Amino acid sequence: MTLCFEQGPIRPPSEAASLLLRLTRNCTWNKCVFCPTYKGQPFSRRSLDEIKKDIDTVKEIIRLVREYSLESGFGGTINRKVLEHFYTAGNYNMFHVAMWLHDGAGTVFFQDANSLIMKTADLIDILKYLKERLPSVERVTSYARSDTLLRKSVEELAELRHAGLSRIHVGMESGSDEVLKLMDKGVTSRQHIDAGRRVKEAGISLCEYVLLGLGGMQWSQEHALDTAKTLNAINPDFIRFRSLAVTEEMPLHQKVLTGEFKVQDDEGVVLGEKMFIEGLEGIQSSIISDHSLNLLEEVKGKLPEDKPAMLAVIERFLALPEREKQIFILGKRLGMYHRLADLQNSERHCQVEEMLNKLEREGQFEEAIAYLKGQLIA
Repeated sequence: MTLCFEQGPIRPPSEAASLLLRLTRNCTWNKCVFCPTYKGQPFSRRSLDEIKKDIDTVKEIIRLVREYSLESGFGGTINRKVLEHFYTAGNYNMFHVAMWLHDGAGTVFFQDANSLIMKTADLIDILKYLKERLPSVERVTSYARSDTLLRKSVEELAELRHAGLSRIHVGMESGSDEVLKLMDKGVTSRQHIDAGRRVKEAGISLCEYVLLGLGGMQWSQEHALDTAKTLNAINPDFIRFRSLAVTEEMPLHQKVLTGEFKVQDDEGVVLGEKMFIEGLEGIQSSIISDHSLNLLEEVKGKLPEDKPAMLAVIERFLALPEREKQIFILGKRLGMYHRLADLQNSERHCQVEEMLNKLEREGQFEEAIAYLKGQLIA
């Protein structure tokens, strides 16, 4: 028996173990020039009946997965053989639910890009129905735009928290009004601050995303300093790093071709990252670097106590000889390096250096790095 329910294209890496439920389709704004995800796709709202039917479908899939486990002699547990069965069957939804059960069935992520656009009463209805039908759920999270959050009062957001909404992910990207305008983000730094404070006041966990390199070469300093200043005014629970990669599918690519926007190289992005972290003061946020596009995934920790250690990682990279920087950059983009200490692996070092030599002989190093980064966008 094959059952299906609707899902969107993306979720935060931190929600890898979450059940994905689609409340809305695509993005209400969909004009950000650095984002290729929903371009050409109109925004639409799903009905309460459609969403509830999907929750019911998940409930039925859970029954079928447990039933298969029992019939196969696994006592209802979701082990590797159960997962392999549903993966081989080729039904992604059933495999997704089986994986969710395997990972504890405790978290749910509402898709797509701005589910908080729904009426508060409807969201509360969905949250209550979700908890009723899937009582194992302990945490529910969603993306939201800052301008959308400002349409809801603190009281409304608090009602959502009481109904079960645990965390909101906001794509701040930058705190610089100049950069936000250039990127057609559709919000201002003031709106980011007011929305973030509103979420915090309502008692909902807040995660703000910063897009490293979004200021390009022209606005690198403004991007770093103004973003730090904006986050200082919010004090979010989490600050998550993403890094800019420009591909032909993005409207930003045209700005690159005309010279209106100049992409920073990896070292330039790291220098901006250093300036940004140095500018964070008086907050207790956790900095998380959980995307493979980030060059220095080791830059993470709790503010203020881990700030010196995060800056020390950056300083270690900047202090590398230029050749070693290039080797690390290429190795990281190839997925062979994850930490600066990986440079000490002599076998990998030789492999990466050999590839670097080849790319340099062909004059293709920068093009290769841009291509590899583009493959990691998700």
